[in-house]
Amino acid sequence: MKIPPLALTLCWSLLLLMPLPRCYALDLPALIREVETRYQGASSHALVTMEIRTAHWQRSLQLEIWSQGRDRFLARIKAPIKEQGVATLKVDQEVWNYLPKVDRVLKIPPSMMGGAWMGSHLTNDDLVKANRIDRDYTFRLLEEDAQGWLIEALPKPDAPVVWGKLLYRIKRTPLVPVLISYFDEEMVEVRRIHFNRVRQIGERWVPLRMLIEPLEKQEQTLLEYSEIEFDLPLAATLFSVRSLKRH
Repeated sequence: MKIPPLALTLCWSLLLLMPLPRCYALDLPALIREVETRYQGASSHALVTMEIRTAHWQRSLQLEIWSQGRDRFLARIKAPIKEQGVATLKVDQEVWNYLPKVDRVLKIPPSMMGGAWMGSHLTNDDLVKANRIDRDYTFRLLEEDAQGWLIEALPKPDAPVVWGKLLYRIKRTPLVPVLISYFDEEMVEVRRIHFNRVRQIGERWVPLRMLIEPLEKQEQTLLEYSEIEFDLPLAATLFSVRSLKRH
C-alpha cells in the first residue's frame, strides 16, 4: 500500500516533536559529580558542628573546614579546648593528621585508611574516595519520576574501593542528595547518609544537615553546617603539611 506523501510528512513531524525519555539525555556520572561536590565549588570555607554518638560515649566537636577543588581538604578542631588544633589534611590521595599535644604530624598509612575520622562514622577513606565516585564507579538509572532519581553505582573492576554498591536518591529541584546507601561486598546495606535542611547559598543549594547512620548498631554522626561560603580566594600553601602547625 502506498502511503500518501502528506501522511508520511505528518508522521515524521509527530515523531520529531515527541520528547525522548529523560534517561537517554541524563549524564549519570556528571549528575553524581554535581551531587558529590555540593559542598565544594572552586573553593569553600565552613564552620561545622559534628556530634558523634556511640554505644559507650558521646562527643561534640566544632570544626573549621576549607577545601580547594576536589582534591584538597583541611579540617581543624576549634572546640572543645582540650582538642583544639587537632587537624586533618587531605591532598590528592594522601591524608595527614596533626596532634598539637605532642606537636606531631602523622601520615595515615594505607592500612589505616578504613579507620574512623576524628572518631566519627566517616572514615579516612571516605575523605579520599568521595570525590572519585564518578571515576571509580559505573552508574545505572533505577528509577526516575517528577521528584528525582534513584541511581545505582557499581565499582569498576580495578577500582580501589571498599563498597560493593552505592544507591543515590537525588532530588530534582533543587538538585541535592536526599539519601546515599552503602553496601558491603556481600551486597548487605551497612550505612546510610541522610541529607536535609536544604538552603540556598549564593547560586547553589546545599543540605546543611548530614546524618551518618551505621545500620549494624544504634550509633550515629550528625554534621550541621552553621556557615559555608564558596569560591573564595585561598592560598595554595594552606593545603600543605607545613601549614598544619600554623593555625
